[in-house]
Amino acid sequence: MQFSTFSEFINMGGHGLYVWLAYGIALAIITANILMPILARKALINNLVRRARREKHQASRQESQKL
Repeated sequence: MQFSTFSEFINMGGHGLYVWLAYGIALAIITANILMPILARKALINNLVRRARREKHQASRQESQKL
């Protein structure tokens, strides 16, 4: 299909709202599928680092109490 103006392209023969919403929703889902694992990985790493620091601090406190 060929459009003579940009406005006709955006309108897509009266189906523009459906078409552009479908593209927008698809883009949002793809973006979420890319970003969510990255953010979850960062959160997991931060939690593991925090846990390791806490365990190290607790171990050093227990050692100092033994002395």
